[in-house]
Amino acid sequence: MTRPLLLRFVTVVGSSASFYLLLSVVPAYAQSAPGGGSDRAGLVTGALMLATVAGELVAPWLAARCGYRVLLGAGLFLLGAPALALTVSRSMVCIMAVCLVRGLGFAFTLVAGGALTASLIPPERRGEGLALIGVMAGVPSLVGLPLGAWLASHTGYGPVCTAAALVALVSIAAVPGLPGREAASGPPLGIFAGARSGALGRPTAVFAVTAVGAGIVVTFLPLAVAPGHSGVVAAALFVQPAAATASRWFAGRRADRRGASGLVVPGLAASAAGLLVLALTGVPAAVVAGAAVFGAGFGITQSATITLMYSRVPASGYGTVSALWNVAYDAGMGIGAAGFGAVAGSTGYPWAFVLTALLTLTALAPARLDRAAAREQPATTGEDRAATAKRPR
Repeated sequence: MTRPLLLRFVTVVGSSASFYLLLSVVPAYAQSAPGGGSDRAGLVTGALMLATVAGELVAPWLAARCGYRVLLGAGLFLLGAPALALTVSRSMVCIMAVCLVRGLGFAFTLVAGGALTASLIPPERRGEGLALIGVMAGVPSLVGLPLGAWLASHTGYGPVCTAAALVALVSIAAVPGLPGREAASGPPLGIFAGARSGALGRPTAVFAVTAVGAGIVVTFLPLAVAPGHSGVVAAALFVQPAAATASRWFAGRRADRRGASGLVVPGLAASAAGLLVLALTGVPAAVVAGAAVFGAGFGITQSATITLMYSRVPASGYGTVSALWNVAYDAGMGIGAAGFGAVAGSTGYPWAFVLTALLTLTALAPARLDRAAAREQPATTGEDRAATAKRPR
């Protein structure tokens, strides 16, 4: 718990709270504008996520030139300041422009912030440290989504947009206390080169597959459960991220002690099992239990993959790892939500959940290949060196 790490917590909460406060508010804002419709809601969310993925792809290149601290500060500014424009204009052009700029800003905070986090944590405590950052980012998402909708319905769109802007802009004050260009020193690792390498490509693919399930759960669970069970849906959508947060912490501590590679397969198995139980959409207890099991597996996979990836690169590659992991997260969720809708239209929701569970199990192949490759190269990664240092001589 160093001072720079505590300052990093401030920027994590600021970026996450700003993003999630408006995530469900802006689509409703666009839909309620004169001439609005449901197509507008989809357009603004699509623009936000498209810009986020694009920003994640270019962020490592920018970080190599200006440093993580500068990029994080710029990201917080781009995330916060444009939200103020929503208080003065309701035109679709303005809303789309705000979403595109905020998406870029959020991407910069994810990539630069993630790389900074890895540089601030000792390698032997990296699993737990990354899990703690995940908790700090997860709590604002749990609170921000419902709070943003509540504020918009009770106080109007202006106050919630202002709040989202201020929470990001105020957190910029913590950025000068963080390390800057020195964290990005050394030859940078290109994002496409990193994706092609098995050491990073395999964990990225595994996490992307599990993120597909996460996008499906948050998008379609309210539609799949029979009408009249809104309480069940609310409970399921609460226990899923709560279980993910708790299991991510557990997995991080476990990874520091015994290594992260052994957690990937159990995380995948739990994720698939949870999706399979969710296929029982007519059984309220099964829906809540399935969401909890999936959340636990997803949290384990989150922690294991990100810890493995950081352990396999030097400090100059932290930005690339952060970008790859976040692209897998966002792209997986988006692809899952889009693909599941098409499949469910033909098979129905229960069978679509079963097929998603089977899809998740396909990630066992790269997971097992990755573990076998790691065994063939002992004590070559940061994770292995830390584990070796703990062994009695």
